[in-house]
Amino acid sequence: MMRLLLNGLAASAGGGLTYLRNVIPHFAARTDIETIVALNPDVKGQLGDFVPLSFVELNSTGGAVKRYWLEQRVLPKLVRELRTDILISAGNFSLRSSPVPQILLSRNALYTCPDFYRDLLRRREYALWLDTHVRSGLARRSIAWADCTVAPSEAFARELRRWTGREVIAIHHGFDRRNFFCDHRSLPTEMGEKLGQTEGSLRLLLVSHYNYYRNFETLLRALPLVREQLAGRDVKLFLTCRLEPGANPGSYRTAKVAALVSQLGIGDNVVELDHVPYSQLHHLYSACDIYVAPAYAESFAHPLVEAMASGLPVVASDIAVHREICGDAAVFFPRFSPRELAAQILHVAQDETVAASVAQQGLRNSERFSWSRHVDQIISLAKKLKGVGENVDQAA
Repeated sequence: MMRLLLNGLAASAGGGLTYLRNVIPHFAARTDIETIVALNPDVKGQLGDFVPLSFVELNSTGGAVKRYWLEQRVLPKLVRELRTDILISAGNFSLRSSPVPQILLSRNALYTCPDFYRDLLRRREYALWLDTHVRSGLARRSIAWADCTVAPSEAFARELRRWTGREVIAIHHGFDRRNFFCDHRSLPTEMGEKLGQTEGSLRLLLVSHYNYYRNFETLLRALPLVREQLAGRDVKLFLTCRLEPGANPGSYRTAKVAALVSQLGIGDNVVELDHVPYSQLHHLYSACDIYVAPAYAESFAHPLVEAMASGLPVVASDIAVHREICGDAAVFFPRFSPRELAAQILHVAQDETVAASVAQQGLRNSERFSWSRHVDQIISLAKKLKGVGENVDQAA
């Protein structure tokens, strides 16, 4: 039986945690492999127990670069001790000298995004600019060190091929409808009350911690323009974060965006729900009218698939990943134009035929994504690597 070590030390919040939460049950269900997962102790409790899966807990807190050096020192020894056949590195960095064939899962679009670097300089975030450049260099070398690199979308795979000159395989991330909608418990009382107080309003939704690349500012600048054109109907933007210092994971500063809310006079239009448990997110999607995805950088964007599966029409920034994931199930706007974003929100909100068409296409489109199929393809790659011991050039 083939033994896999899935390195999940990078997962702490957001997309990394979503990935582990969804793939682990499918790895656990396979009877032809044995999977061991390495992760941080504080993450283990959020995932549950999956027999016959084994977990190895390693404390890798302290930033990506620190985690990288920990992995280079500790993981080779762990691979040998566990007699692992294949290493799956799920956090953008690979081992320089892996004792066994290695699959690298690369999913951080910031390393190759000129908009992000320009954004950091504009904000005078010089330390974060330098840190991202350092991590970018490690991520680029990691693609060279891995036996096979996998990206979660073809658009991002193309970008990585251009960046490194190496082959990168695209395997879409997935969606599990049964698991996503299975929790029938109501939202926490305070969140439910906030939703109840907005009855009759146009409810917009953005599911994300605050960060720069999700482009909150463009969406916030669009809100007054939407409000002016709604002819007496109120507009509410629901956020699954709080725009106050220390309330979000990572080092992104919220002082300027909070000041922008005040400057634009939209404090009554922005509803900060804080973190919503993943199992209850579907209640939030179903309670809103339009999902808005203003990001200027993405490698996959899980909330887009969740919104489509929930029957929510999508307004998204016009970037290649969004086009690939949504297709005809969204209307698009130039990523830094609040005016065009407002126009597209109003187009969907005021034309029931458009909203219904986009929502129905989204329901159909969401069926293209499957975590079970994703894991099957990853395991197929692993078996090829174990069998031939050389780089894999074709997707499973």
